[in-house]
Amino acid sequence: MQEQNPSTTPADELEVQAATAEHAASDASNAIDSMPSLEESLRQAELKAAEHHDAWLRAKAETENVRRRAQEDIGKAAKFAAEKFASAMLPVKDSLEAALAVDNQTVEKLREGVELTLKQLVAAFEGASLAEENPVGQKFDPNKHQAISAVESDAEPNTVVTVLQKGYLLNERVLRPALVMVAKAKGQ
Repeated sequence: MQEQNPSTTPADELEVQAATAEHAASDASNAIDSMPSLEESLRQAELKAAEHHDAWLRAKAETENVRRRAQEDIGKAAKFAAEKFASAMLPVKDSLEAALAVDNQTVEKLREGVELTLKQLVAAFEGASLAEENPVGQKFDPNKHQAISAVESDAEPNTVVTVLQKGYLLNERVLRPALVMVAKAKGQ
């Protein structure tokens, strides 16, 4: 049993208990009011989901646009890849046509015109990173040369002794292999 405090009466004690209960009920009510309702939580979650969905759709559309632009750029690069080289070839064609248009051509003038045209062509090749492969005296390289035959020679075996047709490299990649004759040891 509880011992009662002589200074408080049972009526006072009941009042204190009632006030405490009222205060507890008020705190519970405030706590419920400060917590969002399920409907409010659901509405906020739906708004966030819609926001994320919208952001996802925008990112997806942007990705598609980037992919489409990249495909267009690739198509344009392939379509116009030869533009620089073609521009460099136009003066060569003009020079050849001018040489053919002259009626009374002397051999010296014709030769001089052909030499100038060849210089224009060589400059166009250099501008396009097209290099000549003339391997006379070099070791035979099956990656850059095509051997037509092997001939007896004083040169070291597997050395290119004759070039029948020059080869060409485009940015160090074989465009056309050089057609060559390769040395073989005498008596083989």
